[in-house]
Amino acid sequence: MKIDPQMTLLVVEDSPTLVVAYQEYLRDEPCDVTYVETGADALAHIQKKVPDVILLDLGLPDMNGMEILKYINEHQLPCLVVVVTAQGSIDIAVEALRNYKAFDFIEKPFDGQRLLITIRNALRLQQLTKAVNNYKKEVESYKKFKRPQYYDLVGASSPMQVVYQIIENAASSKATVFVTGESGTGKELCAEAIHKQSPRRNKPFFALNCAAIPKDLIESEIFGHVKGAFTGAVSERAGAAFQAHFGTLFLDEIGEMNLDLQSKLLRFVQTGIVKKVGGSKQEKVDVRFICATNRDPLIEVQEGRFREDLYYRLHVIPIVLPPLRERGDDILLIAKKFLTKYAKEENRSFRGFAPETETILRHYEWPGNVRELQNVIRNIVVLNDGQEVTAEMLPAPLNKLHKGHSRSKKASYQTTHAQTPAVVSPPSGLDTAAARRSKTILPLWQIEKETILHAIELCDGNVPKAAALLEVSPSTIYRKRQNWE
Repeated sequence: MKIDPQMTLLVVEDSPTLVVAYQEYLRDEPCDVTYVETGADALAHIQKKVPDVILLDLGLPDMNGMEILKYINEHQLPCLVVVVTAQGSIDIAVEALRNYKAFDFIEKPFDGQRLLITIRNALRLQQLTKAVNNYKKEVESYKKFKRPQYYDLVGASSPMQVVYQIIENAASSKATVFVTGESGTGKELCAEAIHKQSPRRNKPFFALNCAAIPKDLIESEIFGHVKGAFTGAVSERAGAAFQAHFGTLFLDEIGEMNLDLQSKLLRFVQTGIVKKVGGSKQEKVDVRFICATNRDPLIEVQEGRFREDLYYRLHVIPIVLPPLRERGDDILLIAKKFLTKYAKEENRSFRGFAPETETILRHYEWPGNVRELQNVIRNIVVLNDGQEVTAEMLPAPLNKLHKGHSRSKKASYQTTHAQTPAVVSPPSGLDTAAARRSKTILPLWQIEKETILHAIELCDGNVPKAAALLEVSPSTIYRKRQNWE
């Protein structure tokens, strides 16, 4: 192991003759060497910058070298000390090793080779210790970065690590967060994670789904109403804004609000002042806003369905939740979480998934994202039992992928073992391609590409369905499409 030239050695020696000897011995050593004559100078140097190794003479003119060793030991400084003692001082050297954790000792007069071996061993040990400590820090940093779960959000993929980091950075602020993503990606779980990580964690978290409430009642749900404000308002009611006071108000599917209510929400966001429906009293509330939508908010603004001023007021910290199909092995990670949960609830024996089932789960498009995966796993657990989930247990439409995958393997076997090659007719929709082939010879990849793209078009963009009809694995199509792009 070569010694890093950045390693440092402090030589504490008051004898000019020995200093010259040390300089001669250490001349070719790949480390930075500093010489001091007194104990005071040694302590000053150590306090300024702790060296990796110290060659310490115990017989100093201004103090006993043991005092320096005690100082290093008491302050637990990360350096190794080689003690130099006079002849007949073995007992002192043993005390330094036993009580003050000196690395080694050298007795005067010493051999130059003995000195070099001791110094090199100390430097190499320090270098190795530093490398191990750095490795441990990197491992801890990696573990922190590659979190498989953050509160109730499950996922170890790179896109989810970005989401976790944004949540951590944004949680301590009062700035509004705007979460976007397809239905079923976990927007409410994201909002809850922000709240739980924030200083408001012990205050209310109130979630309101604007799409689940009749449009003429959303205002009352947010701001509350006084008695008699409208038909059916038989008593005064505090809205979500009041119930989330000092906490977090999560407005899901905010794009469902009509423009008139959006203007009132804008005023609320700007001032923090609320007036109940049918009332005249204005009240101040303190809430942190988190909004979410499964639409593209900029398109909603451009098409006049969402106020531009409200958009810029709310869109302070954007978080984009990735669809499940773009999260790789998160699919299996989440599936196993659901399997464990529901197997326990339903008293089933499931422990995992068969390899073929994992392949199907990983390559399915999951248009309903995590919510669809959750429903699929619950369906399997309720209707089946066993040690592992087999492909035959998969509900529609995943069971079609299983059948298509089985036919693909069967066709591959027959093709490999057939004595005469089978003639496969092209799809009827490829008349033009067939006509071109009769006149010219096209590259095989181009014919394959036209066939696959045509199948996807006939299946309205459903890749798993197209794969089943073509009798290939969906992963084959995904891989080829990625190569074409």
